[in-house]
Amino acid sequence: MLFSFLAVISLIFSASVAAQSNPSVVCVAGQCLQGFTNATIGSTISVPGAAIAVQLLPGQYTSDTNPQLLHTLLTSSSATLSSSPGFNNSTTVSLPLTIALQAGIAAYPNANYSGSPTFTQLPETNGSLSSTSFSAGSLMLSSNAWAAISSSSSSTDRLIVWDSIPDLSQLPPSTSASRSSLSILDIQSAACSPPCSGAGICSASGTCTCPIGFTGSSCESCASGFFGPNCQPCPQGCTSCDEGISGTGRCLSAPVVNPPSSCNCLNGVCGSNGQCTCNAGWTNADNGTACAKCAQGFFLTSDGNCQACQLGCTQCADQTGDCIACKSGFTQDANDRTKCAATQSATSTGTVCPDGSFSNGTACTPCSPLCQTCTGATSNDCIICGAGKYSLNGNCVAADGNGVCQGSSMIADNNKHECDSCPSKCTSCKIPNFNVASTVNQLQCTGCLPGFVLSQGKCVSTCPSGTFLNPQDNLTCTACDSSCGTCAGSATFCLTSSGSCISCHPDCASCSGSSFNQCSSCPQDRPVLTGGRCLPTCSKSQYFDKTSSSCQSCDSSCSSCSGSGPNNCLACSNSNQILRGGSCVSSTCSSSTSIIPGLGLCLSDLVAVPVSSGTSSAIPLPTVTGIDTPIAPAKPSSSRPLAWWEILLMALGCAFIFLIILMLWRRRARKRRAQATIAFAVAKNIAPKSNWRWRLIRFGERLFGHKPSQRFIPPEESEHIRMAKLKAAEEARHERDMDKLLDAYDYSRYSRASTSRAPSPLPSLHDYNHDRLATHPNRHSGTPLSAGSIYSQVTGMPRKTAEPRQPVRNARDLLPSRFSRSSYSNSTRSDPLPPPVDLLEPSRPPTPAQEYARLVSHNQVPPQGSYWLQPTNTGSSNASRNPFRR
Repeated sequence: MLFSFLAVISLIFSASVAAQSNPSVVCVAGQCLQGFTNATIGSTISVPGAAIAVQLLPGQYTSDTNPQLLHTLLTSSSATLSSSPGFNNSTTVSLPLTIALQAGIAAYPNANYSGSPTFTQLPETNGSLSSTSFSAGSLMLSSNAWAAISSSSSSTDRLIVWDSIPDLSQLPPSTSASRSSLSILDIQSAACSPPCSGAGICSASGTCTCPIGFTGSSCESCASGFFGPNCQPCPQGCTSCDEGISGTGRCLSAPVVNPPSSCNCLNGVCGSNGQCTCNAGWTNADNGTACAKCAQGFFLTSDGNCQACQLGCTQCADQTGDCIACKSGFTQDANDRTKCAATQSATSTGTVCPDGSFSNGTACTPCSPLCQTCTGATSNDCIICGAGKYSLNGNCVAADGNGVCQGSSMIADNNKHECDSCPSKCTSCKIPNFNVASTVNQLQCTGCLPGFVLSQGKCVSTCPSGTFLNPQDNLTCTACDSSCGTCAGSATFCLTSSGSCISCHPDCASCSGSSFNQCSSCPQDRPVLTGGRCLPTCSKSQYFDKTSSSCQSCDSSCSSCSGSGPNNCLACSNSNQILRGGSCVSSTCSSSTSIIPGLGLCLSDLVAVPVSSGTSSAIPLPTVTGIDTPIAPAKPSSSRPLAWWEILLMALGCAFIFLIILMLWRRRARKRRAQATIAFAVAKNIAPKSNWRWRLIRFGERLFGHKPSQRFIPPEESEHIRMAKLKAAEEARHERDMDKLLDAYDYSRYSRASTSRAPSPLPSLHDYNHDRLATHPNRHSGTPLSAGSIYSQVTGMPRKTAEPRQPVRNARDLLPSRFSRSSYSNSTRSDPLPPPVDLLEPSRPPTPAQEYARLVSHNQVPPQGSYWLQPTNTGSSNASRNPFRR
């Protein structure tokens, strides 16, 4: 049983408090208590010259924190801090001040967080946690973290702690054991989601910290180059091995020594001196890369190899091999452009020498026994070598049983009668069982450049699937056993196969696959199986039931628990309850104190306040000012300069208000303009009448929500039409005025005889009108007064009655109209308007009134004529306005 002896505690809190000789003040945010204490939790704040130092319990403190004593210390510029192990290391006070345990667990030797604590920090990597035994009477755990502890006598019995425990003796009896031999099995943050695997450690920031070799969001797999359950590195000398969490680490490929790239080479071998030796047929390229271009007498094929040109050809084209230049004495074959044919040898008499001979001028001479055709007597003069011989650098050489030309790594070509190069990645090649019938398509590579392996007679970069690199020569690809899909190291060491066993993930005890979420059962250190994963613990409000191997919910009174029911609580969910023997009971805090959040005990449980008894008085305590006094209300802050963003906000607000006022003013102006327009229209009798029918229609539209009907508005008239109408109206008004004026004029001579009216003192217009009619006979021919009567028009007889008087009907005959042509020319319109219709002839002479107005406008004295009269006093004091009177 775990903690079976915690119920028997030799040290009692009251005795430990009595051992504290000096009184102190212990504070939590909002409350302080003076008395004696042995608690070492939190930090101590002190100010030089202050009467007493104050111990601050975990919590957050600001400049507004009560009481006044605490406020004075916190806001002092000379305040310093002294912290308990595991708490803030800073010695300066910076508000807001947070007193909290760092990520980890602190074990106190005595109950109620008293004694010198031992702090264990949250491990950074797996395996860095020390399992040293220690004694403890209380435990404090950092927020959002959990710890697995056990007694050394029962390492398999794990207790998961999620909250601080002020007194281990108050744990459920089923978990009781000796508090002198505790050890921490695991401690991690609970911030990671999903939880870390067994190799990872959840940090306080909520990420899984992986040790070297592990990778993944939960540290569930091995990084590249690592293998096994501990993700150890592949053996030295292997560029790749059987890696992964279930890998064996067997080497799959040996390291490449002196690859061509190490000496800027492409198709050659790097020497110890750093120089590259090219394969046959290759030379240095123009860009400086060694062995990257075909040498003279070779051409580049479509598969990247350099092959020799045909005999007699010194240069041939890439891809096709067509000869570009032939040797001296050779001409290009008309049937095969890849070949150059030798000119037939003939004597001076014209005799053609047969094959095997050449002309010495006068006769044919036999060639060297090494030549089939030649141009001279020596073996260096061969055109085509003899049987079993092949041309190489101008000489005829033999080939061995593998077709390799003597003294070279080149291969014999029976069709070309010369030695040709091996493929570009081959350092050597052969034609097995070579004879005169062998062809180059039977060629097989026997050696490869570093970095290439030999597979089925070809040099390739990696072994094909179903083969493995033979570790004996690290060159040849060998077939795997038929039971293996892939293998490594040997034909029977299968990497993929059907029916073979694959290791489970190290988090699992048994599994259905190699992944960490394919567990079927779990080990003891990770007993919780959920979603195919093995986890070390259930959630905070659950406990692990060994009977059902599942997580079960705690009792509602428990914040965390070790079993079912209300008697197995490890911490209480109600902030007004404390733990007593595994049960949560109501607190009995004294001295008007309350339970400290996160600590699970009252402030009065940490501080012993002396009280008087019946036989003795209480131990006096020093007077501390402000311990029960709340801080004074904060005074209004003095004025300060505005920040830039405040000024900008105010400017934007003012601009917005200005825009609103401007919009309202424009709206009011439009309304007033509309009202003035309506008033003008009403005054001119041009406003549309609103009769009772129209009002009834508008009422129905508003009642039923229809869109308002639009009255017909005549189209706007053009400018010159409006001006013409106004001119006509003005002239009509002038005509009416002139009618009144002409009533005082004398009638014509025809009308004087037949009228009884007195003669007018004004001059007669008869002569003037007579002259005008003589000059312009059609002037008024269209008017009823100037035309003959109906009787005269029908009978042709002249009028027998007096001629009716004919007043001037056009105002322009007497006075200039204000709608003259000048008014049109002075218009402010940008586009000229057409002149109004002029009913008068432009060539008519001016009227007397017009002449008079013209002379007056030029400051000239009008001449005396037959039409001017001397003014006669009529008894009126006002001067006459008649323009014909002086």
